[in-house]
Amino acid sequence: MGVIGLGLGFGLALSGCAGFGNLGTQPGVTTVTLASVNNPQMQDMAQLLPEFNKLHPEIKINMIFMEENDLRNAATKDVATQGGQYDIMTVGAYEVPIWGQNRWLVDLTDLAAKDPSYDVADFFKPVRDGVSYDGRLYAVPFYGESSFLMYRKDLFQQAGITMPERPTWDQVAEYAAKLKDPSKDRAGICLRAKPGWGEMFAPLTTVVNTFGGQWYNMDWQAQVNSPGFTDAVKFYIKTLDQSGEGDPVSFGFTECLNLFSQDRAAMWYDATSAAGSVEDPKNSRVAGKVGYVRAPVKLTQNSGWLWSWNLGINAKSKHKEAAWEFVKWATSKDYAKLVGSTLGWSRTPPGTRKSTYEIPEYVQAGGDFAPLTAKIMNEVDPTKPGVDPQPWVGIQYVTIPEFQDVGNQTSQLLADVIAGRRTLTAALDEGQKIAQRAGNNQKKG
Repeated sequence: MGVIGLGLGFGLALSGCAGFGNLGTQPGVTTVTLASVNNPQMQDMAQLLPEFNKLHPEIKINMIFMEENDLRNAATKDVATQGGQYDIMTVGAYEVPIWGQNRWLVDLTDLAAKDPSYDVADFFKPVRDGVSYDGRLYAVPFYGESSFLMYRKDLFQQAGITMPERPTWDQVAEYAAKLKDPSKDRAGICLRAKPGWGEMFAPLTTVVNTFGGQWYNMDWQAQVNSPGFTDAVKFYIKTLDQSGEGDPVSFGFTECLNLFSQDRAAMWYDATSAAGSVEDPKNSRVAGKVGYVRAPVKLTQNSGWLWSWNLGINAKSKHKEAAWEFVKWATSKDYAKLVGSTLGWSRTPPGTRKSTYEIPEYVQAGGDFAPLTAKIMNEVDPTKPGVDPQPWVGIQYVTIPEFQDVGNQTSQLLADVIAGRRTLTAALDEGQKIAQRAGNNQKKG
């Protein structure tokens, strides 16, 4: 995820990867390499590196930015092969428990407890639990998020449409069709369709959940070509075709953020963390014009996801102490205040620390989206996000090592459907086979 075309700070490394930092080769200086997802919050971190160096001139940070899919591939390969190429990695809530179990990440529990001012208990418990394995902390949260629907209040008013506080997906599809405006190159809604389990399937899996589908049932039987899953995918693709952005398979978080912020989409369903960028008047044409409501539903009461991007230290890093000094700084209470006072309060990393929501300036800047984010993150249920029970904990992902590959392959099949290269039935039948192979591994224990 990340931003393109929204200012110099957000324009880095949207394909492949690129470095940004304060590399030093002078004697006595330790260079720490950080592999980072290319999101706005991480780009803000890069801008604030000089502040870290005022405190730690003996440590230089080399940030390497990558798109989400590229980062996952590179970081997973590095830790699995014990390469030690990266000292610190931005790692998602899906990976942390798996990598912690494999001892690919440094156990940060004791390090975090040494400094009382760091205050581990200040992290929201669901987010803290998500980066733990067997009661031990294997990464620390940088920002957390759920998902909600963002919509243009001015366009809705002009069209005479009132957005309900808890919209249904059928209502959203109806609104999107009405608000699509080809004459202004404006989509009715932007929805991710870029291949990747963390791209397309982040929002799509929540749609599947609320339509009564799921990846697996309690017996680890894949459900990819079953009615609930099929109905959700049909709806998603139909909505994209009728009211979505052009060339949707090239749109992930970054591209939808750019489209929506540049007044080219009437609605956008995505991460709550996007609101900070959407409301930044320096980079967004729609700041102050956006309303926020809970994720659309069909058969469930809620359908938002639960996610965090976290900082973890590679178990094979040769610079663990220096790496921890940076990780501690970037996830501290003071860092939240630094971002707000320096770059703007709407850009403060959200969804991790309780104390952030006690900062008056942040509460004021957060307007509608900050309190709604906190409410949503407390409402969602990662143990049963859909209609039927599931044998794992997670909303927009399945917490098994194989899911990364299952989601990636299935999303590519659906991208082929959207592009007209494959029928939906054929794609879901093939996805069923891919998912079942992983399910069989779970049955074996």
